[in-house]
Amino acid sequence: MFWVLLLLLAWAVAGAACTRLCLAAVHAAATDVNGAPAEGRHDLTLYEAAFLSGGPRRVADLTLVSMARQRRLLLAHTGWATVVDPRGRDEMERSVLGAIGPEGQSRIAPVRDAAAAADAVGSLADRLVGAGLAVPDGPRRDITAAIRQVRFATALVPVLGVVALLTPGRSDMPGHLVALWFALPLILSLSCLAIARVEISPYARWASPAGQSLLNSLARRSRGSDDRTFLTAVAVRGVRAVGEPELRAAFAHRDPERGTDRHRDGTSGLA
Repeated sequence: MFWVLLLLLAWAVAGAACTRLCLAAVHAAATDVNGAPAEGRHDLTLYEAAFLSGGPRRVADLTLVSMARQRRLLLAHTGWATVVDPRGRDEMERSVLGAIGPEGQSRIAPVRDAAAAADAVGSLADRLVGAGLAVPDGPRRDITAAIRQVRFATALVPVLGVVALLTPGRSDMPGHLVALWFALPLILSLSCLAIARVEISPYARWASPAGQSLLNSLARRSRGSDDRTFLTAVAVRGVRAVGEPELRAAFAHRDPERGTDRHRDGTSGLA
């Protein structure tokens, strides 16, 4: 009867994960992130669009690319940032310049991290949450963690089923019935993921449904080849929207002290 214990474990893991996701969804809905933007609100700024699309790091990336585009900051393909114009034109740029430091040169990776954690980005996030355009950090974090837990359960249940089938001394139950029993918690987990993809997915993003609507409208209106269109693409899509190979290479480097694989960072940084 050892397989029964494994079955109970499978049900416990799947049930706990799905329950956690449901509770996180209820909590997110209670925060009323579906509210419409304030009446008379202007179009999204580039910084707002960047935050709603990719969070604090996207804002930092946009600021770096914008300053490099204006030749006020040099971003080398080796992963270094060099200040050309030390005068920041807004709080975001001053945060980047402060992260680079008085020497005027620093690796890009720590600059991105420091700029993303700056007070200017925090204030931007608070304004967007207050306007109903961004998902509050707590519910978004909870739902993301709950979805990861359900995915873990979805992967674990089949493993437990295989172990149960391979367990000796299971003569009291045919193999196909054991597999059927383990299929039930697996179906529960898969169904929960499918529902989450449709019903809960907006709460796992940075933008609320109202913010996502404004982002879609911004993307539709942005056409052409001027700097505004270029920076809008960076804000919405990230550094992968940059066509210059050297500039893309600049964001593919990591601080060597972190010991992070360059290829992995390049993938995450371009997301």
